[in-house]
Amino acid sequence: MVEFTIQLSNAFANRLAPIRQWLPTILELSLVGFKTPAAITATEIIAFLSGNPSPEAVFHYHVSQRAQKRLRHLLAVNAAGQVSPDEDRELDEIEKIEHIMIMLKAHLAPALYEK
Repeated sequence: MVEFTIQLSNAFANRLAPIRQWLPTILELSLVGFKTPAAITATEIIAFLSGNPSPEAVFHYHVSQRAQKRLRHLLAVNAAGQVSPDEDRELDEIEKIEHIMIMLKAHLAPALYEK
């Protein structure tokens, strides 16, 4: 793992302090490539994580019904062999977002179940 150091104003650092533990995930999500409707899903997750949720809340988090419905549609179109290039890119972005959330939840799971 690489340590990354940046200089911030004291005021900005104070604003970031409550969400410090979520910063790597928030940064990763911001790099997904917000070029398709998957950006809305990533924005939902970033807003959720920015609220400094408990580990339990993160573990039990699910994206909105809108995002779930969109994913079901894309998967159906893909399975039918009718996916457009834009939809294929969107599926790829959603896959990246989902992978990040799975990794985050897997990281949290042992501590939650040891209680």
